[in-house]
Amino acid sequence: MIHAYVGPTLSASDPVLAAPGLRVLPPARHGDLLDTAISSGDTVVLVDGVYHQAPALRHKEILAAMGQGIRVIGAASIGALRAAELEPYGMLGVGSIFTAYVRGDIDGDDEVAVGQAPDGEFGAMTWPLVNLRHILQLAVGDGVLDGERAAELLQALRAVYYPQRTWAAVRAVCRRQGERAFADWLTRQRERDRHFGDLKRDDAIAAVRTALDGTSAERVVIELSVWETAYFRRWSNTTAHSRVDGMVLSTEDRLVYQQVFDLAFRERWAAYLEHVSLHPADGGPGLPLAERLAQACGGVLPADRVFHPRPDLREGQTVALLLAGESAADRRAVARYADALAWARRSRPGFSTAAVRDEVARDLLLGLWRCGEREFDSEASARGLGRAASAVEAAKRFVPGFLEETKRTETACGGR
Repeated sequence: MIHAYVGPTLSASDPVLAAPGLRVLPPARHGDLLDTAISSGDTVVLVDGVYHQAPALRHKEILAAMGQGIRVIGAASIGALRAAELEPYGMLGVGSIFTAYVRGDIDGDDEVAVGQAPDGEFGAMTWPLVNLRHILQLAVGDGVLDGERAAELLQALRAVYYPQRTWAAVRAVCRRQGERAFADWLTRQRERDRHFGDLKRDDAIAAVRTALDGTSAERVVIELSVWETAYFRRWSNTTAHSRVDGMVLSTEDRLVYQQVFDLAFRERWAAYLEHVSLHPADGGPGLPLAERLAQACGGVLPADRVFHPRPDLREGQTVALLLAGESAADRRAVARYADALAWARRSRPGFSTAAVRDEVARDLLLGLWRCGEREFDSEASARGLGRAASAVEAAKRFVPGFLEETKRTETACGGR
């Protein structure tokens, strides 16, 4: 399967995107390459991506995909820039824009950036510098401009902030620079061919065809240490989902629900620490937890205060161990609380869990765990939540739903 992330550079109606076995997706964003629909042996064609509208795709997400046997091709836009940066690790770059980045002819993301339509259509509303540079070179070749005037005009166009570099702005800059003849020439070229000078589009089409042709490049094996970091683990855990009981639920939400609401979760976390000690992820020798703890601190501290592994929620055995006490009722509660949080975000523009007051989440946890302030840190640690402050942040995702359910219960009981 080929997964192509395109938007402003190629429209969904471009014939090359109609090929069988091609999954067309919107511009890539943070977390997209962690999609479980993308698996070893697949190919990703990275053309377009977002960076102002949403968090951008990280380099380590691309490295992780390649490390799992997924071929990644980049071209035309952010894909060309990332391919130039990650070529030593096995990412395949295609097209003249990629080549220009590799050679150092261009070096900034402003070269390929465009303003995108805000209505979800992802159409390009402005002109990227890389296309304008190419068009100016064509104009010099046609005798419309000389090299010096073309360079001056390019600098004037570069000075226009990329989301404001519309066709009207391009023409206005040309008039201001005394290059009306060039603007008229470009207008005629565009009337004959609406894709005239669209270097990004040409490169994107070439990248998709490369994927469809199965043209191969030597694969580079990515060492685990290159991309499997604490940051990547956090990102992958955030995007991990599973279908259970007919619902698609966040695995991280399911785990945090157990950590917060299951009074017996301390034992579950202790069992997980024992498992990790016996089966280290780094391939080192396994040891009983008590023996490892004795080596680390002489056994004077609880294991949860010494070892703080971040679970890999993509790993089935880990998830099964940590969610061993989960019930169907728990999963339904996770779904309700996720819906409540989503409703809060829709109904209150700008709302996030950061808006939930710390004291509200703190009181919720102290009541559920039946502990005092002095025991709060140790109770959070025993549940795999680190310190009390981390537990408060983790629990905030459930506060809107919990408060709503509490309010309904009190109303049903006559306010008692």
